[in-house]
Amino acid sequence: MSPRVVQVEPLANNYLRLFFDNGEVRLFDASPYLDKGIFQELRNDSYFKLVKPFFGGVQWPHEQDFGPDTLFLESELESTWEAA
Repeated sequence: MSPRVVQVEPLANNYLRLFFDNGEVRLFDASPYLDKGIFQELRNDSYFKLVKPFFGGVQWPHEQDFGPDTLFLESELESTWEAA
């Protein structure tokens, strides 16, 4: 089971900075998904910024989501932080 997202920051160019409960900060590139079905709405920058943590992954208001496994396995380590 992958670590769970506890905080998310939307960044430029459809990246997400993800803070995981194992203390890792990772960068996830959502752009490869933006041409697919319900994810097309994420191309709108103001909508993309509405992302929130959701059950260990992330979700947007219209229920587009990425689970913790996808986010952890397809992201790159940026740094570490002191997880509570």
